[in-house]
Amino acid sequence: MAHELACQFAKGAANRDAHRALPFQQVQQLSASGLLAITVPAEYGGADLQPSVVADVIREIASADPNIAQIPQSRFVYLNLLRLAGTADQKERHFSHVLAGGRIANAQSERGGKTVSEVSTTITRSGDHFVLSGTKYYCTGSLFAHELAVLARLVDPHGDAGISAGDYIAFIPADSPGVTIVDDWNGFGQRLTASGTIELNGVSVSLDRLVPRVGTVDAPVVYGAFAQLLHVAIDGGIARGALGEAVEFARGKSRPWFEAGVDRAIDDPLLIQRFGELTVDVSAAEATLEVAAHAVDDAFSDSGSPAASRSTSRASLAVATAKILSDRAANQVSSALFEVSGTRSVDAALNLQRYWRNARTHTLHDPVRWKFQHIGRSLLHGTPPPTARSDLTGILFLDQFGLYFWPDCRHCQGVCLAQWVVVSTRPDEFVALTRLLGRPR
Repeated sequence: MAHELACQFAKGAANRDAHRALPFQQVQQLSASGLLAITVPAEYGGADLQPSVVADVIREIASADPNIAQIPQSRFVYLNLLRLAGTADQKERHFSHVLAGGRIANAQSERGGKTVSEVSTTITRSGDHFVLSGTKYYCTGSLFAHELAVLARLVDPHGDAGISAGDYIAFIPADSPGVTIVDDWNGFGQRLTASGTIELNGVSVSLDRLVPRVGTVDAPVVYGAFAQLLHVAIDGGIARGALGEAVEFARGKSRPWFEAGVDRAIDDPLLIQRFGELTVDVSAAEATLEVAAHAVDDAFSDSGSPAASRSTSRASLAVATAKILSDRAANQVSSALFEVSGTRSVDAALNLQRYWRNARTHTLHDPVRWKFQHIGRSLLHGTPPPTARSDLTGILFLDQFGLYFWPDCRHCQGVCLAQWVVVSTRPDEFVALTRLLGRPR
């Protein structure tokens, strides 16, 4: 099914990109195919397919049109959050919505903070409901969505909100009063992902639409590795698509260089050599993607078991390795497309530059320079990657004044939690913290 759709999507990809024709029809086809619901757990009527299958679907579609492949990426991520942290009622509601064809888009990133991880969008209690306010950027897929998954931080100065402090994902209808979706994404690549701005002005949210984030991003539940795996799949798809385009052009349109002494460009030994090099780059990226995908499968299977932390670390490092190679392949092959195709390939009407624009834009997700650091630290020092924070050990205790954690920094060298001594003066936060750190020691 994914291959069939990819073949259809490829036919109009260049034209859609050239005219910035948003792929509403193609996204609807993707929804109707059932591929966007393949991770819904079996107990809620879904296929419950493994992350490796999702990655393969995303890679296949990205080879045809990475814009369409990126649109559901955050959807799969937030369905995973629901699986990990949602209540039974929340799972029933949202999984049923997805099975019926409902689409979810993210509203996570912000501007203006010191780092991309800072959150200024707020949730505050107002009577029997909560109020959501803030502005989100780079909200991929928002124009195609029925629901938005909004990352926000609880503001509760008096401790009377009735829920634990921290970050939440608010699942709200995209047409809720107070929600404005702005089509202002103007990146030179991935132009059709509808990654614009969302303004949230006093949006009313009921408690049953709030899902806590603390137990998913910090605990060893492979949440981050799964999200990054799908980005890797998109990059790998771009690389494969660019290589395929170069092969087709060289076979049918390129002329041989006069010094080669051949009648066809594809018989030029130097061109053959270069295509061999590019094929190795793409094949290596695809091979590491497959290894990483199966490592994430294993980590999903080990979730909640004593092996979870180790499996999560292994999966995160495998995804980091695949990210490095797919990033390299996507950027290099999409650029080399012109090198091996010749002058005719730069004709703007062909729009072959979209491969490089898309690769350069999408690979900016999660920079690879930090992947090298995680891999090197793991090899030399045995340091787990950032997702495996449950490997931290220390003393966690509660007295009449508050909750305290004194870390044993043998892994983080005092960086992660050394300043986190007085954790909370609210007993109800004890549960949230023990979920993050593991059983008290």
